[in-house]
Amino acid sequence: MQRYDVQWLSEARAAAGYAVLVALLGLFVDAVGTGLTAPRAMAWTGLAATLLVILLPPRVSVTPGRLTVRSLASTRTVHTDELVSLRWPIDVSERVALRDEHGTHAELDLRLLFANPSLWLQLEADARTSQGRGTFVHGFPCLDRLAIRIEAETAHTVFRVSRLE
Repeated sequence: MQRYDVQWLSEARAAAGYAVLVALLGLFVDAVGTGLTAPRAMAWTGLAATLLVILLPPRVSVTPGRLTVRSLASTRTVHTDELVSLRWPIDVSERVALRDEHGTHAELDLRLLFANPSLWLQLEADARTSQGRGTFVHGFPCLDRLAIRIEAETAHTVFRVSRLE
């Protein structure tokens, strides 16, 4: 069964909304002010398109044994049941880096895993499968630390929603 990032659609809509807002405000200011010209209209449209490209989040999906990250520029599929490494640096970075036996790598925002427990559960199960096969050689402590962090965040969310905190 394929699982998707449940927040992607709302984040994509927000990115598109911001881009349209910038374009409309720019066009409006130029039209009211000095007068709108074709080069200025193209510049505002280009700026809005650039903003959309920057803000549009990658589309993440997980199936048993596969994690696919689709962005505007590329699509990466990591074989999560053939993981070689999982890295989650202890610093301000909130990104999890995955690499499989085929050399494919992908990065995930930690907030994505907090918001999508089904994605995390499938990823963790596949990582444990890789560990059992002996391919997963780098990242046992990171996987365990990540599991503890996600479980704590999930519990905190349940308490907050239940108003028990």
